[in-house]
Amino acid sequence: MTNDTDAAGMTEAATNGPELSIVTPLDVPGQPRLDLDRALEAILFIADEPLSVVTLAAAVARPVAEIRASIARLRADYDGDGPSGEPRTDVADEEHAARGIRRGFELREVGGGWRFYVREEYDALVADFVLTQASTRLSQAALETLSVIAYKQPISRSSIASIRAVNVDSVVRTLLGRGLITEVATDAETGAILYGTTDLLLTNLGINSLDELPHISPLLDDGQEGFDRD
Repeated sequence: MTNDTDAAGMTEAATNGPELSIVTPLDVPGQPRLDLDRALEAILFIADEPLSVVTLAAAVARPVAEIRASIARLRADYDGDGPSGEPRTDVADEEHAARGIRRGFELREVGGGWRFYVREEYDALVADFVLTQASTRLSQAALETLSVIAYKQPISRSSIASIRAVNVDSVVRTLLGRGLITEVATDAETGAILYGTTDLLLTNLGINSLDELPHISPLLDDGQEGFDRD
């Protein structure tokens, strides 16, 4: 288990030792040194789960304090509070013209980690776009994953993968985009996101509540009990 001290120590060892030279992920021989802010931005862009500052510090081999400062700069940039680079001509307010451009997404701290989210004011727009672009039929993998979530919610992505014995990252993203599942909570111990079904699923199934779902245990090959909702 990596802690704040361990992450910070990696860089301290590299900078305090007079003869010790450590090549970090940001320092690749023969290439320009990568910018810390942009490096974290790239990692967060592909993250499916919130990433803690310790995880990010380990990924780029930099102290936790630098990671926190970098995250603060990124948030300010996305919120339009960072350096603007060039004067803005699309706003009349001089105060806002001197600031950066507020993005349609934000960097949000959730469950002890950081992750990109669509800004609340654009949620409906993005949801409508995803629904109109999505195909009308779900794949077999999506149906199986949706069934697991319906019967075992709230449930984490890793628990879904354990039950299905396959990677479910792309399927979960599909179900989120279709509005059939949503993030309902975070696990108190691990910080993992817990998923549950939405009212849209009930509407599509033509039922009023999850209690109306049929018992599935008798249909399982091993007759496993306890899979049905309590």
